[in-house]
Formats: sequence, C-alpha cells, structure tokens
Amino acid sequence: MSCGSRVGRALSAFSHASHRWVAIPLRDPHDPITQRPSSRPVDAHAVGKQTLSLTSWNIQAPQLWHIDRSELILDHILKGPKFPDIIFLQEVRPTVRQSLLSNPRVRSSFLTTDAEDDTSFKGVPFATMTLLSRKRFGSPLLAEEEGEGEGEGKDEGGSKMVLDSVFRMELPSRYKRDALCVNIAAPAVPGAVLRLLNVHLDSLNSHHERALQMDILAGLLREPGCSGGI
Repeated sequence: MSCGSRVGRALSAFSHASHRWVAIPLRDPHDPITQRPSSRPVDAHAVGKQTLSLTSWNIQAPQLWHIDRSELILDHILKGPKFPDIIFLQEVRPTVRQSLLSNPRVRSSFLTTDAEDDTSFKGVPFATMTLLSRKRFGSPLLAEEEGEGEGEGKDEGGSKMVLDSVFRMELPSRYKRDALCVNIAAPAVPGAVLRLLNVHLDSLNSHHERALQMDILAGLLREPGCSGGI
C-alpha cells in the first residue's frame, strides 16, 4: 500500500463457543465518516462522564526471549484488580502475536486487532497491536450476539462506547511503519468519531521521517468527522 492509503482491519472477540477469534461487524473505513449509518442510540450524558485508562508499551522485542519478555510485560500490565481499558503495544513480533492471542486473560477480557490474519506482520520484523476492554467497548451487533439486553453490557462507568471502524495507514518510513487507527463513535456528535492512534515512530537517525509522520498523524486527528483522539 502506498503512503496515505488506508487498509481496513478488524477488531475481533474470542468466541468460547467456537474456540476462535471472530471479527466483529464494523463500518468500512473507506466510507466517509459523515455518511456512517446511525447505530443504536447511545446515552451521551452517561458516556460523557466516563474516564478511560490507557497503557502504551514498546515491548522492544529482542531476537532472543521475546515471548518470555512479552509475557512478563503483559503480566505487569494486567496485575491490578482492574485491567486498562486500552492497551497499545509496539514491536510485537509474529510469535508474540500468537502468544497474546492464546492468553486466557486476553481472550476473556479484550477485543483485539490483527487476530483475523497476520497480514500486518508480513515483510516487517514487528508491528503494533491494540487491545480494548470488552467491558468498555462494543458494537450493537456484538451485543446482540452475546445476548445483552437493555441495561446490560454496562459497567460502573455507564454505557459501552460503540466501535466504528479500524484501519492501518502506511507512513513515510525507513522501516515500513504505519498508524493503527481505531475509530469510536462520538456519543455527543452523531456521525463523528473519536480516534485512537497506535504508532511506532521511526527511530535512530530519522528526524525527517519523524517530522513527516507527526504531521500526518496530526492531520488524522483534524480531518472532517473526527472530533478528537489520542
């Protein structure tokens, strides 16, 4: 894919019935945000009061012991009584991806990107992955499949935030880096999204590339239909 092109990706939930990761239905990211069909009404007042916790961790995958290192990092992230709502991981090797997808706590508590296939990990030594709490994020169709009725699918923070779409956009990079973007339906602005950007900027002597990457990322947060993000 050329710089600036967007490749639609999926968020998947682990199905204990079929014992596999299953992509949840989302909007096609190539459709304009402003033309997104309206989903089930969201309690904007309740969602507006929510706070979200985010953990971002560059695993710094070494050639040796990268699975052991990633497991220790995941244990540290998930050691508290409450898991983070959002987890950004960078330098995830293909073998580490498989380890994450096999982890019982990840399977039971998170939605994750890149469970559908390993496309994002081909031709690069490592890539990024985003994990989202199943308690805090969902989609109306996923709620129906899980049997959540009116008033269900909530925690002490209020209604779940509704997922909109996921895509990767290649950045100008010496190392084939990209931006992994998760769009969340903005509860108070119909047709708009909030955007979560998981990025591993170029390292070493790459000042020019990093400046270009930051400019593109800033544009992603300012484009029409995006109400903000991180």
